[in-house]
Amino acid sequence: MLPSSAENRAKNAIQWHISDGIIAYEDAIRVMEARAGRIITGEEPEAIWLLEHPPLYTAGTSANAADLTDPGRFPVHATKRGGQYTYHGPGQRVVYVMLDVGKRGHDVRRFVQQLEEWVIATLAAFNITGLIREGRVGVWVARPDKPLTATGQTAEDKIAAIGIRLRKWVSFHGISINVDPDLEHFSGIVPCGITEHGVTSLIDLGLPVTMEDVDVALRQSFDSVFEI
Repeated sequence: MLPSSAENRAKNAIQWHISDGIIAYEDAIRVMEARAGRIITGEEPEAIWLLEHPPLYTAGTSANAADLTDPGRFPVHATKRGGQYTYHGPGQRVVYVMLDVGKRGHDVRRFVQQLEEWVIATLAAFNITGLIREGRVGVWVARPDKPLTATGQTAEDKIAAIGIRLRKWVSFHGISINVDPDLEHFSGIVPCGITEHGVTSLIDLGLPVTMEDVDVALRQSFDSVFEI
């Protein structure tokens, strides 16, 4: 079951849970899928789960094997969420989103847009402008401090990944925001199949932000995006 602590609270019938320490990926998937099942049956309310994983790579349903450039580096987990290869590890805030998309309009595309908007609103709390780019999943930031791209454009780095799955209109998996992970760990994959852009984090951008700061920003921006 999801962790129970003083951090848990119900807000608009959604329970928030924060896990201390590092949570094994297999354990998290098991707990998350079980909770999604109980949301489907009406046994428990919707939930948001904030946690960190040990270093690992995950392969989404669109993953290209060639994008796993260092397969022996960290454990690789096949997952049924959408998307390609991603990295999870300490210093990255993983947000598992177990919400009833059915009562929010049965619109998967809009739901993904809301997840993007949520990340962008969270970044805005730290005066960071998050960007959405056609053909590139996730949230990006402009890097005018870096050399221009080969096409003469401003460089952009990915700061957050998004990947979800639905079961009977209840979502699971979710988003991950790079707070202060080891960015070198991303070199074992081609993140989300994108070769011409890099990855960054809040700390890499020069912000003295803690995981707790990010959690507060996530909570404060949630209601403005996910109104029912």
